[in-house]
Amino acid sequence: MTSPDIDRIQAALARVNDPEIKRPITELGMVENIDVDDTGMVRVTVLLTVSGCPMKDTITSEVTKAVGNVAGVTGVDVVLGVMTAEQRAGLQEILKSGQAQREIPFAAADSLTKVYAIASGKGGVGKSSVTVNLGIALAKQGLRVGIVDADIYGHSVPAMLGVADTRPTQVEDLIMPVPTPSGVSVISIGMLKPRRDQVVAWRGPMLDRALVQMLSDVYWGDLDVLLLDLPPGTGDVAISLGQHLPSAEVIVVTTPQEAATEVAERAGTMASMMHQRVIGVVENMSFLPCPHCTAKGIEHKLEIFGSGGGARVAQTLGARFGYDVPVLGEIPIDVSLREGGDTGKPIVESDPTAPGALVLTEIARGLSGRGRGLAGMQLGLSPTAKG
Repeated sequence: MTSPDIDRIQAALARVNDPEIKRPITELGMVENIDVDDTGMVRVTVLLTVSGCPMKDTITSEVTKAVGNVAGVTGVDVVLGVMTAEQRAGLQEILKSGQAQREIPFAAADSLTKVYAIASGKGGVGKSSVTVNLGIALAKQGLRVGIVDADIYGHSVPAMLGVADTRPTQVEDLIMPVPTPSGVSVISIGMLKPRRDQVVAWRGPMLDRALVQMLSDVYWGDLDVLLLDLPPGTGDVAISLGQHLPSAEVIVVTTPQEAATEVAERAGTMASMMHQRVIGVVENMSFLPCPHCTAKGIEHKLEIFGSGGGARVAQTLGARFGYDVPVLGEIPIDVSLREGGDTGKPIVESDPTAPGALVLTEIARGLSGRGRGLAGMQLGLSPTAKG
Protein backbone atom coordinates (compact mmCIF):
# COMPACT_ATOMS: atom_id res chain seq x y z
CA MET A 1 0.00 0.00 0.00
CA THR A 2 1.34 3.46 -0.93
CA SER A 3 1.72 5.84 2.02
CA PRO A 4 -0.02 9.22 1.65
CA ASP A 5 2.15 12.08 0.42
CA ILE A 6 3.19 14.44 3.24
CA ASP A 7 3.01 17.47 0.92
CA ARG A 8 -0.63 16.70 0.13
CA ILE A 9 -1.40 16.40 3.82
CA GLN A 10 0.20 19.79 4.48
CA ALA A 11 -1.75 21.28 1.57
CA ALA A 12 -4.97 19.86 3.05
CA LEU A 13 -4.16 21.36 6.46
CA ALA A 14 -3.50 24.72 4.80
CA ARG A 15 -7.18 24.75 3.82
CA VAL A 16 -8.27 24.47 7.47
CA ASN A 17 -8.91 27.88 9.02
CA ASP A 18 -8.87 28.63 12.71
CA PRO A 19 -12.58 29.33 13.38
CA GLU A 20 -11.83 32.42 15.49
CA ILE A 21 -8.91 33.97 13.62
CA LYS A 22 -10.18 32.97 10.12
CA ARG A 23 -6.69 32.15 8.82
CA PRO A 24 -5.03 28.81 7.94
CA ILE A 25 -3.76 26.88 10.95
CA THR A 26 -0.51 26.21 9.07
CA GLU A 27 0.06 29.94 8.61
CA LEU A 28 -0.54 30.55 12.33
CA GLY A 29 2.01 27.97 13.46
CA MET A 30 -0.66 25.74 14.97
CA VAL A 31 0.46 22.53 13.23
CA GLU A 32 3.36 21.24 15.35
CA ASN A 33 3.89 17.81 13.84
CA ILE A 34 2.63 15.34 11.21
CA ASP A 35 3.38 11.61 11.53
CA VAL A 36 2.45 9.03 8.89
CA ASP A 37 2.94 5.30 9.41
CA ASP A 38 3.20 2.51 6.86
CA THR A 39 -0.52 1.70 7.07
CA GLY A 40 -1.60 5.24 6.07
CA MET A 41 -2.55 6.29 9.59
CA VAL A 42 -1.85 10.01 10.10
CA ARG A 43 -1.28 11.69 13.47
CA VAL A 44 -1.48 15.48 13.44
CA THR A 45 -0.46 17.51 16.49
CA VAL A 46 -2.30 20.83 16.60
CA LEU A 47 -1.41 23.55 19.10
CA LEU A 48 -4.34 25.50 20.54
CA THR A 49 -3.84 29.13 21.52
CA VAL A 50 -5.14 28.43 25.03
CA SER A 51 -5.94 25.22 26.88
CA GLY A 52 -9.65 26.01 27.18
CA CYS A 53 -10.09 26.98 23.53
CA PRO A 54 -13.89 26.95 22.97
CA MET A 55 -13.49 25.89 19.33
CA LYS A 56 -11.24 22.85 19.88
CA ASP A 57 -13.95 20.39 18.79
CA THR A 58 -14.46 22.34 15.56
CA ILE A 59 -10.71 22.37 14.87
CA THR A 60 -10.47 18.62 15.52
CA SER A 61 -13.39 17.91 13.20
CA GLU A 62 -12.09 20.11 10.37
CA VAL A 63 -8.56 18.70 10.55
CA THR A 64 -9.89 15.13 10.59
CA LYS A 65 -12.09 15.80 7.57
CA ALA A 66 -9.40 17.61 5.55
CA VAL A 67 -6.65 15.04 6.14
CA GLY A 68 -9.06 12.12 5.77
CA ASN A 69 -9.79 13.18 2.18
CA VAL A 70 -6.14 12.86 1.13
CA ALA A 71 -5.44 9.83 -1.07
CA GLY A 72 -3.87 6.96 0.85
CA VAL A 73 -4.96 8.10 4.32
CA THR A 74 -6.61 5.26 6.24
CA GLY A 75 -7.25 7.12 9.48
CA VAL A 76 -6.60 10.40 11.29
CA ASP A 77 -5.63 10.96 14.90
CA VAL A 78 -5.67 14.61 16.02
CA VAL A 79 -3.61 15.36 19.11
CA LEU A 80 -4.27 18.72 20.75
CA GLY A 81 -1.53 20.61 22.50
CA VAL A 82 -1.22 24.16 23.81
CA MET A 83 1.08 26.94 22.62
CA THR A 84 3.87 28.10 24.88
CA ALA A 85 4.10 31.74 25.94
CA GLU A 86 6.79 32.27 23.29
CA GLN A 87 4.62 30.70 20.58
CA ARG A 88 1.66 32.88 21.55
CA ALA A 89 3.87 35.95 21.40
CA GLY A 90 4.94 34.89 17.90
CA LEU A 91 1.30 34.42 16.90
CA GLN A 92 0.50 37.88 18.21
CA GLU A 93 3.21 39.36 15.98
CA ILE A 94 1.77 37.52 12.99
CA LEU A 95 -1.70 38.89 13.70
CA LYS A 96 -0.52 42.44 14.37
CA SER A 97 1.48 42.42 11.10
CA GLY A 98 3.75 45.11 12.48
CA GLN A 99 0.90 47.47 13.40
CA ALA A 100 1.31 49.65 16.47
CA GLN A 101 -0.69 48.52 19.46
CA ARG A 102 -4.09 50.18 19.96
CA GLU A 103 -4.29 51.25 16.33
CA ILE A 104 -7.84 51.03 15.00
CA PRO A 105 -7.52 49.27 11.62
CA PHE A 106 -10.87 50.55 10.34
CA ALA A 107 -9.69 54.15 10.76
CA ALA A 108 -6.71 53.62 8.44
CA ALA A 109 -6.83 55.53 5.17
CA ASP A 110 -6.45 52.33 3.15
CA SER A 111 -9.12 50.33 5.00
CA LEU A 112 -11.64 48.73 2.64
CA THR A 113 -14.02 47.67 5.42
CA LYS A 114 -17.41 49.35 5.25
CA VAL A 115 -18.36 50.54 8.73
CA TYR A 116 -22.02 51.12 9.58
CA ALA A 117 -23.10 52.54 12.93
CA ILE A 118 -26.70 51.69 13.83
CA ALA A 119 -28.13 54.54 15.91
CA SER A 120 -31.44 55.53 17.47
CA GLY A 121 -32.74 58.44 19.47
CA LYS A 122 -34.35 56.28 22.14
CA GLY A 123 -34.35 52.72 23.38
CA GLY A 124 -37.03 50.17 22.56
CA VAL A 125 -37.19 50.79 18.80
CA GLY A 126 -35.48 47.50 17.87
CA LYS A 127 -32.05 48.88 17.00
CA SER A 128 -30.18 45.78 18.19
CA SER A 129 -32.57 43.45 16.34
CA VAL A 130 -31.96 45.43 13.16
CA THR A 131 -28.17 45.28 13.68
CA VAL A 132 -28.08 41.52 14.28
CA ASN A 133 -30.36 40.63 11.39
CA LEU A 134 -28.57 42.94 8.97
CA GLY A 135 -25.28 41.34 9.99
CA ILE A 136 -26.54 37.84 9.30
CA ALA A 137 -28.22 38.90 6.04
CA LEU A 138 -24.91 40.40 4.85
CA ALA A 139 -23.03 37.24 5.87
CA LYS A 140 -25.52 35.13 3.89
CA GLN A 141 -24.49 37.15 0.83
CA GLY A 142 -20.94 35.87 1.28
CA LEU A 143 -19.49 38.87 3.10
CA ARG A 144 -17.19 38.69 6.13
CA VAL A 145 -19.08 40.53 8.86
CA GLY A 146 -18.21 41.65 12.37
CA ILE A 147 -20.48 43.23 14.98
CA VAL A 148 -19.36 45.45 17.85
CA ASP A 149 -21.99 45.64 20.57
CA ALA A 150 -21.16 49.21 21.56
CA ASP A 151 -24.35 49.57 23.61
CA ILE A 152 -22.27 49.42 26.78
CA TYR A 153 -25.19 49.50 29.22
CA GLY A 154 -27.74 47.51 27.22
CA HIS A 155 -25.53 44.90 25.54
CA SER A 156 -28.08 42.46 24.12
CA VAL A 157 -26.39 41.44 20.86
CA PRO A 158 -24.63 38.27 22.18
CA ALA A 159 -27.90 36.84 23.48
CA MET A 160 -29.63 37.59 20.18
CA LEU A 161 -26.88 35.68 18.38
CA GLY A 162 -27.03 32.75 20.78
CA VAL A 163 -23.57 33.30 22.32
CA ALA A 164 -24.47 35.16 25.52
CA ASP A 165 -22.42 32.85 27.76
CA THR A 166 -19.40 32.56 25.47
CA ARG A 167 -16.12 34.17 26.47
CA PRO A 168 -13.62 35.39 23.84
CA THR A 169 -10.20 33.77 23.53
CA GLN A 170 -7.21 35.98 24.28
CA VAL A 171 -3.79 35.64 22.63
CA GLU A 172 -1.37 37.76 24.66
CA ASP A 173 -2.78 41.30 24.26
CA LEU A 174 -5.12 40.42 21.40
CA ILE A 175 -8.74 39.35 21.86
CA MET A 176 -10.44 37.05 19.36
CA PRO A 177 -14.02 38.01 18.44
CA VAL A 178 -16.54 35.26 19.18
CA PRO A 179 -17.64 33.34 16.07
CA THR A 180 -21.32 32.47 15.72
CA PRO A 181 -23.09 29.70 13.78
CA SER A 182 -24.33 32.31 11.32
CA GLY A 183 -20.77 33.23 10.32
CA VAL A 184 -20.83 36.65 11.98
CA SER A 185 -18.10 37.46 14.51
CA VAL A 186 -19.05 39.53 17.54
CA ILE A 187 -17.55 41.26 20.54
CA SER A 188 -19.45 42.88 23.38
CA ILE A 189 -18.59 44.43 26.70
CA GLY A 190 -20.88 41.78 28.14
CA MET A 191 -18.36 39.13 27.06
CA LEU A 192 -15.54 40.93 28.89
CA LYS A 193 -17.30 41.18 32.26
CA PRO A 194 -16.45 38.64 34.99
CA ARG A 195 -20.16 37.81 35.35
CA ARG A 196 -23.06 38.12 32.97
CA ASP A 197 -25.26 39.79 35.60
CA GLN A 198 -22.65 42.40 36.55
CA VAL A 199 -23.84 45.97 36.06
CA VAL A 200 -21.70 48.37 33.99
CA ALA A 201 -21.64 51.77 35.71
CA TRP A 202 -19.12 53.78 33.68
CA ARG A 203 -18.88 57.38 32.61
CA GLY A 204 -17.15 59.20 29.74
CA PRO A 205 -13.45 58.17 29.85
CA MET A 206 -14.23 54.55 30.70
CA LEU A 207 -16.78 54.34 27.89
CA ASP A 208 -14.27 55.72 25.44
CA ARG A 209 -11.61 53.22 26.51
CA ALA A 210 -14.09 50.34 26.19
CA LEU A 211 -14.98 51.37 22.64
CA VAL A 212 -11.31 51.73 21.65
CA GLN A 213 -10.52 48.32 23.16
CA MET A 214 -13.26 46.60 21.16
CA LEU A 215 -12.01 48.24 17.96
CA SER A 216 -8.24 48.01 18.40
CA ASP A 217 -7.46 45.15 20.80
CA VAL A 218 -9.75 42.70 19.01
CA TYR A 219 -8.31 40.81 16.04
CA TRP A 220 -11.03 41.25 13.41
CA GLY A 221 -9.03 40.07 10.44
CA ASP A 222 -10.05 41.12 6.94
CA LEU A 223 -13.69 42.19 7.26
CA ASP A 224 -15.94 43.36 4.46
CA VAL A 225 -18.43 44.97 6.83
CA LEU A 226 -18.33 46.08 10.47
CA LEU A 227 -21.61 46.94 12.21
CA LEU A 228 -21.68 48.89 15.47
CA ASP A 229 -24.78 48.72 17.66
CA LEU A 230 -24.68 52.12 19.38
CA PRO A 231 -26.39 53.07 22.64
CA PRO A 232 -29.56 55.10 22.10
CA GLY A 233 -29.25 58.86 22.23
CA THR A 234 -26.44 61.34 21.68
CA GLY A 235 -24.07 60.53 24.55
CA ASP A 236 -20.41 59.71 25.07
CA VAL A 237 -20.19 56.63 22.84
CA ALA A 238 -21.65 58.43 19.82
CA ILE A 239 -19.14 61.25 20.30
CA SER A 240 -16.23 58.81 20.76
CA LEU A 241 -17.23 56.92 17.61
CA GLY A 242 -17.16 60.15 15.62
CA GLN A 243 -13.69 60.91 16.93
CA HIS A 244 -12.20 57.44 16.39
CA LEU A 245 -14.08 56.40 13.23
CA PRO A 246 -15.05 59.53 11.28
CA SER A 247 -15.44 57.40 8.14
CA ALA A 248 -18.27 55.36 9.69
CA GLU A 249 -21.66 55.80 8.02
CA VAL A 250 -24.78 55.99 10.14
CA ILE A 251 -28.15 54.27 9.83
CA VAL A 252 -30.90 55.72 12.02
CA VAL A 253 -33.58 53.38 13.36
CA THR A 254 -36.95 54.72 14.44
CA THR A 255 -40.54 53.64 14.91
CA PRO A 256 -43.44 55.57 13.30
CA GLN A 257 -44.72 57.56 16.28
CA GLU A 258 -43.78 61.18 16.89
CA ALA A 259 -42.15 60.44 20.25
CA ALA A 260 -39.57 58.26 18.50
CA THR A 261 -39.04 60.27 15.33
CA GLU A 262 -38.22 63.53 17.09
CA VAL A 263 -35.35 61.99 19.05
CA ALA A 264 -34.25 59.95 16.02
CA GLU A 265 -33.63 63.21 14.20
CA ARG A 266 -31.32 64.25 17.04
CA ALA A 267 -29.31 61.04 16.69
CA GLY A 268 -28.88 61.71 12.98
CA THR A 269 -27.91 65.31 13.62
CA MET A 270 -25.28 64.21 16.15
CA ALA A 271 -23.70 61.98 13.50
CA SER A 272 -23.54 64.90 11.10
CA MET A 273 -21.97 67.09 13.78
CA MET A 274 -19.23 64.44 14.07
CA HIS A 275 -18.76 64.66 10.26
CA GLN A 276 -20.29 61.25 9.62
CA ARG A 277 -22.72 60.67 6.79
CA VAL A 278 -26.23 59.43 7.50
CA ILE A 279 -26.98 56.99 4.70
CA GLY A 280 -30.57 56.19 5.53
CA VAL A 281 -33.41 55.55 7.95
CA VAL A 282 -34.97 52.23 8.92
CA GLU A 283 -38.54 52.33 10.21
CA ASN A 284 -39.15 49.39 12.53
CA MET A 285 -42.57 48.21 13.78
CA SER A 286 -44.10 50.04 10.82
CA PHE A 287 -47.39 48.14 10.83
CA LEU A 288 -49.04 44.87 11.76
CA PRO A 289 -50.34 42.84 8.82
CA CYS A 290 -53.94 42.07 9.72
CA PRO A 291 -53.97 38.28 10.29
CA HIS A 292 -57.64 37.92 9.32
CA CYS A 293 -57.26 39.81 6.04
CA THR A 294 -53.98 38.09 5.23
CA ALA A 295 -55.70 34.71 5.57
CA LYS A 296 -58.20 35.89 2.94
CA GLY A 297 -55.46 37.15 0.63
CA ILE A 298 -56.29 40.79 1.37
CA GLU A 299 -53.57 43.30 2.28
CA HIS A 300 -54.58 45.31 5.34
CA LYS A 301 -52.05 47.14 7.52
CA LEU A 302 -52.82 47.93 11.14
CA GLU A 303 -50.72 51.03 11.86
CA ILE A 304 -50.50 50.58 15.63
CA PHE A 305 -47.82 53.25 16.14
CA GLY A 306 -49.02 55.64 13.45
CA SER A 307 -47.48 56.02 10.03
CA GLY A 308 -44.87 57.93 8.08
CA GLY A 309 -42.41 58.42 10.93
CA GLY A 310 -39.44 57.05 9.03
CA ALA A 311 -40.22 59.19 6.00
CA ARG A 312 -40.47 62.29 8.20
CA VAL A 313 -37.09 61.61 9.79
CA ALA A 314 -35.50 61.01 6.38
CA GLN A 315 -37.01 64.17 4.92
CA THR A 316 -35.99 66.32 7.89
CA LEU A 317 -32.42 65.03 7.94
CA GLY A 318 -32.07 65.35 4.18
CA ALA A 319 -33.21 68.99 4.29
CA ARG A 320 -30.91 69.67 7.25
CA PHE A 321 -27.82 68.10 5.67
CA GLY A 322 -28.36 69.11 2.06
CA TYR A 323 -28.21 65.59 0.63
CA ASP A 324 -30.64 62.72 0.10
CA VAL A 325 -31.35 60.54 3.14
CA PRO A 326 -33.55 57.66 1.95
CA VAL A 327 -35.84 55.33 3.86
CA LEU A 328 -33.98 52.03 3.56
CA GLY A 329 -36.92 49.89 4.60
CA GLU A 330 -40.09 49.59 6.67
CA ILE A 331 -40.07 46.49 8.86
CA PRO A 332 -43.50 45.17 9.89
CA ILE A 333 -44.32 43.96 13.38
CA ASP A 334 -43.53 40.26 13.35
CA VAL A 335 -43.80 37.86 16.27
CA SER A 336 -41.03 35.69 14.85
CA LEU A 337 -38.70 38.71 14.82
CA ARG A 338 -39.15 39.08 18.56
CA GLU A 339 -38.97 35.33 19.18
CA GLY A 340 -35.76 35.05 17.18
CA GLY A 341 -34.09 37.64 19.37
CA ASP A 342 -35.21 35.89 22.54
CA THR A 343 -34.02 32.43 21.45
CA GLY A 344 -30.76 33.47 19.81
CA LYS A 345 -32.00 32.55 16.32
CA PRO A 346 -32.54 35.80 14.36
CA ILE A 347 -35.40 35.86 11.89
CA VAL A 348 -33.36 36.17 8.69
CA GLU A 349 -31.81 32.82 9.59
CA SER A 350 -34.67 31.00 11.32
CA ASP A 351 -37.55 32.22 9.13
CA PRO A 352 -36.06 33.88 6.00
CA THR A 353 -39.39 34.07 4.15
CA ALA A 354 -41.16 35.99 6.93
CA PRO A 355 -42.20 39.54 5.94
CA GLY A 356 -39.75 41.14 8.38
CA ALA A 357 -36.89 38.93 7.20
CA LEU A 358 -37.55 39.84 3.56
CA VAL A 359 -37.36 43.57 4.31
CA LEU A 360 -34.16 43.17 6.34
CA THR A 361 -32.59 41.07 3.59
CA GLU A 362 -33.48 43.72 1.02
CA ILE A 363 -31.89 46.43 3.18
CA ALA A 364 -28.74 44.32 3.50
CA ARG A 365 -28.66 43.79 -0.26
CA GLY A 366 -28.67 47.55 -0.74
CA LEU A 367 -25.86 48.02 1.76
CA SER A 368 -23.70 45.30 0.20
CA GLY A 369 -23.80 47.13 -3.11
CA ARG A 370 -22.38 50.32 -1.67
CA GLY A 371 -18.70 51.23 -1.85
CA ARG A 372 -16.71 52.53 1.10
CA GLY A 373 -17.38 56.23 1.63
CA LEU A 374 -14.62 58.81 1.12
CA ALA A 375 -15.25 60.56 4.44
CA GLY A 376 -12.08 60.53 6.48
CA MET A 377 -10.10 58.85 3.68
CA GLN A 378 -6.85 60.28 2.37
CA LEU A 379 -6.84 60.28 -1.41
CA GLY A 380 -3.05 60.21 -1.78
CA LEU A 381 -2.96 63.33 -3.96
CA SER A 382 -0.23 65.95 -3.82
CA PRO A 383 -0.19 69.40 -5.44
CA THR A 384 2.01 70.01 -8.46
CA ALA A 385 3.49 73.30 -9.52
CA LYS A 386 1.95 74.97 -12.54
CA GLY A 387 4.33 75.37 -15.41
